Amino acid sequence: MQNPQTTNTIQGFQELFNSGDISLISAIIYDNPDQVLSKIAKATPPKATELIQSIYRKPIKESLISKRIKEIKKHNCPAVVSAIPQRAERFGAIAQEAGADIFVVQSTVCTVKHLSNEYKSLDLGKFIKRMKIPIIVGNCVTYNVAIQLMEVGADAILVGVGPGAACTTRGVLGMGVPQVTATVDCAKAREDFYKKKKKHVTIITDGGMSTGGDICKAFASGADAVMIGSAFARSIEAPGGGYHWGMATPHANLPRGTRIHVGTTGTLEQILFGPAKLDDGTQNLMGALATAMGSVGAKNMPQMQKTELIIAPSIRTEGKVFQQVQRVGMGKS
Repeated sequence: MQNPQTTNTIQGFQELFNSGDISLISAIIYDNPDQVLSKIAKATPPKATELIQSIYRKPIKESLISKRIKEIKKHNCPAVVSAIPQRAERFGAIAQEAGADIFVVQSTVCTVKHLSNEYKSLDLGKFIKRMKIPIIVGNCVTYNVAIQLMEVGADAILVGVGPGAACTTRGVLGMGVPQVTATVDCAKAREDFYKKKKKHVTIITDGGMSTGGDICKAFASGADAVMIGSAFARSIEAPGGGYHWGMATPHANLPRGTRIHVGTTGTLEQILFGPAKLDDGTQNLMGALATAMGSVGAKNMPQMQKTELIIAPSIRTEGKVFQQVQRVGMGKS
């Protein structure tokens, strides 16, 4: 899954789906966002966050939710709509009526026990029961919270707090769990829940993956799917023009993301299926996954999820002195 910054590039969505991807609508504000995206790309680093805040401060146009969904569906792509819990009731109804395939309820940390003095808290259980399309809920990083989300009916869970390339949550809020640990714990919750209820809840590792190796480790940790942003932001088709920004960057009072330059390195097809022209693992992600599965003897994803894991902090740097000094291959980052 990808989390793009605009819904204007419908052709790009079609190419993503044809490559086996899903398009996620997360912000619908402008009829034609090209000029806005250009301003974000040209902004100086000190002004970028302030500009993004001002751009996203405008209210979402409800009419555009239906319009974008229909445009995407016209190209035979599944449309997935995302909203924060406060707006899930309203936007969920609009999205479902317009033909969305999946609805996502997403916040920095999602829980069935959320309380607020400023607005009515979303009753996740009741909301999921009312909706007739699959519901993805996130984000979470612990076994207990994952179990609770599964028990109220979530069809899939997004896992991860703060690992994204453009996310600053761990610095701003001082919270987060390493992605492998979070994925392993939530995958264990999935297995235990299945034994009890005979329902498989999809675990989606969200954030912190920019190379094929990162994605392979996510699946080896127990993920059923991955949500990646910066890897796709490098594509020619991406609307950000070589820039990528975190989902919480526009927050009016406490931004928890920033704009980063990732560059433009190739087409979506190259990034997903190759042939790779770069040596750092950022292209041919599916080829990397297939090769890794073959290397560990996994014939399918359930076998990949049971791959033995070890803790090896220096595994990426061991024996890579020349690459690091010359800043090639794995020494670029």
